[in-house]
Amino acid sequence: MKIAFLFGGSGYIAKFLLQKLIEVNRFDKYYVFDIKKLEGFDKDLKEQKIMFDHVDVRNPIKTLDLDLDTENSWIFNFAAIHREPGHEQPEYFDTNINGAKNVNAFAESMGIENILFTSSIAPYGRSLHERTEQSELYPETPYGISKGMAELIHKNWCVQGNKKRRLIVVRPSVIYGPGDPGNVYRMIKALKKGTFVIPGDGTVVKAYGYVYGLIESMLFVMNRDEKIITYNYAENPIVNLKEMTKIAKEELGYKKPTLQISVKLLAFIAFFVQKAFKIIGKKSDIHPVRVRKAGFPTNIKPEFLIENGFEFKYGFKTSLQHWKKISPSDFK
Repeated sequence: MKIAFLFGGSGYIAKFLLQKLIEVNRFDKYYVFDIKKLEGFDKDLKEQKIMFDHVDVRNPIKTLDLDLDTENSWIFNFAAIHREPGHEQPEYFDTNINGAKNVNAFAESMGIENILFTSSIAPYGRSLHERTEQSELYPETPYGISKGMAELIHKNWCVQGNKKRRLIVVRPSVIYGPGDPGNVYRMIKALKKGTFVIPGDGTVVKAYGYVYGLIESMLFVMNRDEKIITYNYAENPIVNLKEMTKIAKEELGYKKPTLQISVKLLAFIAFFVQKAFKIIGKKSDIHPVRVRKAGFPTNIKPEFLIENGFEFKYGFKTSLQHWKKISPSDFK
């Protein structure tokens, strides 16, 4: 039996992948492991097409007694602590590194020969100059460091065991799309309200990827036969932040003006806003760390996909059109 095991399978990207895998009938059964309940798949759960179990990857993962086609089954490791800020430094290492070790041990015990690991562009660090898969890694944060180390842990599993083992490491840029409350959607909501501020002169390049394009890239790479593939995912081409805001306003019909303020001044303002919210006992998305991150360039090129003929369907304008069509309620 061909089985997909999705660790962190209740998360945003994992649910889109799960939906696509079921749609194309890639596997016979799906095991979703997470500390958060899986939502939106009631029919498949009822019919036991999907099996859900509460699993914390920080702890050893029990071996399952299954009729398993080990050569054609896959493990997908999405489990991670990723929000920055939002966690203490040790939490990133406890989950992201121990999770990789425990997922490897599960693969070993089950005899599974294929792992797809969702890493991040964070191990590149700030990338004023274009970064490809061949670029050196200079992680600057606990998240970026822990993700880079997790990549190595999975690569060690791949090269030390069965010659048939395969590993795919995908480094997604900022991913956005229907139902996601992340950076791009926050920008869109702020543009609608007229409260979005472009940090600096707006020429900073912030690599982004539409979730449907990311999922298509995963299936594309899974169908290749290299032993280890590490690839970036960002749309191609990408536009700078100022052009993104222009496209969003034109496509969504937003008319309110957009300010441009230096990153230093924005961070200074955010510091006092954060303090004020703490005093009144509330939380705010306006945080100095996030403001500085908004000013960091992440100029990522998906060179592997470009060189191997992957079709990029979702430029920023096209992705907004697709998003509006399938999830219009997000824009009300």
